[in-house]
Amino acid sequence: MRKHSRGTDAALAQPSVSQRTVERYVKGQIKKPRPDLAARLEREVKKRWQPQIRARARQKAATTGGIVIDTRARLGCTAPIGSTDEDRVRHLTVALPPQHAARLFDAQEAGAGDRRLQEITAEALREVYFQDGGRRAGSLEEVRFTDIEHLEFDL
Repeated sequence: MRKHSRGTDAALAQPSVSQRTVERYVKGQIKKPRPDLAARLEREVKKRWQPQIRARARQKAATTGGIVIDTRARLGCTAPIGSTDEDRVRHLTVALPPQHAARLFDAQEAGAGDRRLQEITAEALREVYFQDGGRRAGSLEEVRFTDIEHLEFDL
């Protein structure tokens, strides 16, 4: 953690958190801060993380790098009669190409809700995981992505 001009006292100037507590956390003496401190630390880090760096990382993911999704959720597909794969809980780690990352970032920036982001993710999983980029399951109509237990994106 890079020190700022005013030090740790400026990082969490809150009545319920002492400067010494923050210093202990920064030094690694406190491994798991209590939930309210953890939330404040996360907010401060996000606020101070350089917006240009975040924008460059998103741009790279949306144009060349793509993103990796790791999820444990109920997934199933709808296809013509006789070829439907019933919903079941699956754990997937899938690399999504840049065009899917771009769609997700664009929707997020436009203020899309969780439901819309889930739909975009389901469409990406349909194309990349179930249809393998057009090499199989060409008649697949819809992928259901529900009961999400875990969902993590990585650049």
